[in-house]
Amino acid sequence: MRVLLDYRAALRARSGVGEYTHQMACALLAAFAQPALASRPRALDLALFSSSWKDRLRLPPDLALAEPIDRRVPVRLLNLAWHRIGWPGAERLTGRRFDVTHSMHPLLLPARDAAQIVTVHDLDFLAHPERTRGEIRRDYPALAAAHARRADAVIVVSPYTAREVVRRLGVPADRVAICPGAAPAWPPRARPPAGGGYILFFGTLEPRKNVGGLLDAYEALTARRADAPELVLAGSVSPEGQHLVDRIGRAGLRGRVRHLGYVEPSARYRLYEQAAVLVQPSFEEGFGLTVLEAMTVGVPVVAADRGALPELLDGAGALVEPDDPEGMARAIERILDDETAAAAAVARGAARAARFSWDRTARLVYDTYERAMRRRCGSA
Repeated sequence: MRVLLDYRAALRARSGVGEYTHQMACALLAAFAQPALASRPRALDLALFSSSWKDRLRLPPDLALAEPIDRRVPVRLLNLAWHRIGWPGAERLTGRRFDVTHSMHPLLLPARDAAQIVTVHDLDFLAHPERTRGEIRRDYPALAAAHARRADAVIVVSPYTAREVVRRLGVPADRVAICPGAAPAWPPRARPPAGGGYILFFGTLEPRKNVGGLLDAYEALTARRADAPELVLAGSVSPEGQHLVDRIGRAGLRGRVRHLGYVEPSARYRLYEQAAVLVQPSFEEGFGLTVLEAMTVGVPVVAADRGALPELLDGAGALVEPDDPEGMARAIERILDDETAAAAAVARGAARAARFSWDRTARLVYDTYERAMRRRCGSA
């Protein structure tokens, strides 16, 4: 099977979609791209595609079995042509033929002969386009439904997102495949952090993540207890999130909130290891990868009762209304003060996280490729 996977989301910073893309590619290679034997042909030839005018694709060692295809084409120009006129096709752009093209966002990577697959992580761009910018605001709301219905398969990351794709995009349920994310094969930490640790938020500082609501909750917490742990915000900042960085430098939060910026994958285990609690206050999540990673390490979780987070936690953490800062503060405080409640959340979280693995994700994705190819052949 020859697959062209759009790797651009992981080209520079592996956050969110980029991390999912990278880990899924690694798992596909580990499961299906081992060298061929006389009695068994190689199951997968995976090519990773990138286009950029200035950033070049350099694959790390864990992707050594993949073929890099790097084109010096501006991303915005290529996306405009792909999204609006479906040109150039994968065959013309790469000089190769493929059985499958896989886009890691809701709009197709066009091809003449290959089965075409799109991935939908969430549909917040439909409900709240004001939270988006650039081509996501320009193209996704207008084109996502038509592209998803033309796709030979739509991969989603959670049952919640699957239901939303069927309901809002009109894709038949039998063409939607749930291929959830997973955490790295991290060991659980041996003990809670010395000194109590910090309150952690891990994600891009953008409107959908509701970091402003978390700051409101943290101010409510510190107003009644001077010994509240430090709040650490880890993640890059969108232009719409810059006011949050400005806010933490003002009276009331200055010296109590620390912004780390983007955290490299190699440093993420240590980031979780030193956390007393992870707070994920998002208004919308299609999955919640950082929640799963925290539970894997042994960090109790407080999360918003929205999107896919309730089904991901499945009773393993505390759920709060994202627009109720006082309720969020109380949930955080309980984890900090009640060792029994914190230990129970850790145990339930570890059991829940153990049900996810990148190997299982890769096998679900590969099965989806095969079904998409059969559908393409049947349509032809």
